[in-house]
Amino acid sequence: MGNKLFQQAREFVDEALHSEPDGDQQKTVDIAKNALSSANANTNDAEKEQLRELQEKLENHLK
Repeated sequence: MGNKLFQQAREFVDEALHSEPDGDQQKTVDIAKNALSSANANTNDAEKEQLRELQEKLENHLK
C-alpha cells in the first residue's frame, strides 16, 4: 500500500488543476496546498520530488 497522504495530495492537485475559475476554485487550491504540505512531511525523497513538481504545476496554473 502506498503513502495515503501522497496519493491524496496528487488527487487534490489534479482536482484544483481542473476546477472552474469561480469562487470555489480558491478553496480547491487551498485544499491542494494543504494536502501537499501534509504529504511532504511524511514522504521519501522520490515522493518529495514528485510533490515539488505538483506544487510547480499548481503555482503555474494560478498565474
